[in-house]
Amino acid sequence: MNTLKREKNTIRILFLLPIFVLFIVFIVYSIYFCFRASLYDWNGVGPLAADKFSGLRNWKNLVNDGEFWSAAKNNIKMIFISILGQLPIGLLMALFIDHYGKRAKFFKIVWFLPYLMSSSTIGLLFSYLVNNYTGPIAGMLKTFFGIKMPSLLGNPQYAFSVVAAAVIWQYVSFYMIYYLAGLSTIPVDLYEAAVIDGATRIQYTFRCAIPMIAPTIRNAIVLQLIGSLKYFDLVYVMTEGAQKTELMATYMYKMTFQSTRMGYGSAIAAVMFLIITALALITVKLLERRGED
Repeated sequence: MNTLKREKNTIRILFLLPIFVLFIVFIVYSIYFCFRASLYDWNGVGPLAADKFSGLRNWKNLVNDGEFWSAAKNNIKMIFISILGQLPIGLLMALFIDHYGKRAKFFKIVWFLPYLMSSSTIGLLFSYLVNNYTGPIAGMLKTFFGIKMPSLLGNPQYAFSVVAAAVIWQYVSFYMIYYLAGLSTIPVDLYEAAVIDGATRIQYTFRCAIPMIAPTIRNAIVLQLIGSLKYFDLVYVMTEGAQKTELMATYMYKMTFQSTRMGYGSAIAAVMFLIITALALITVKLLERRGED
């Protein structure tokens, strides 16, 4: 019996070993190297030599870097816009599909399509749509109303809102599916019992369905929080971080690859890692405490 148990454990270890190796190489070592590189005045060429060691200078410069903290503020704005935009809309879409079932299959497919598109494609699509010279929206406004549309992505007053709209449009379908998965776990008997007791669909939704998927909603908030701090490709394609749309990820890319300041870029990446980890842990604790109450 003990021999059979040891053999099973050996098989488990052998199957899990490749995952652990990949995790250590691509996650653990990458984080370690990022923090280590942040202590060097390194341009990405050659090894991290002792003569390039700068200690905490990159971190001190980062603390006094107004552009970085401006980008961090934009990330915070993006968090609130995404949570207030994607999560409620995704929930409404999920409730609609859950209510109509197979009759809403068409909407389920169409609404999920944006998530299947690459961020670069969506960025180019939105850039074309809001182009004030050749875009279809500008053309319709001029043709039917005689209104000349201003430059949206070229104006700091509108650029961030347009980028946020593109982000919401791309990811709202993910949360729709996520909520649908939660709604599918609710027993049908609960709805039938609510109907027998005289509850309307709205009463069932707010008093039964939503409370039942509260853990799913909490997980969605955490996922949204982490994702909002890592946006890069869509923003870079649309504005390259210009017009007050700079985010921490786009600023890190510019410092790392355009300015070839690999050490400073690593410091930015390390700070992003610490911020994301801290906010995620705090959010999880707060949501767990609220769930217990």
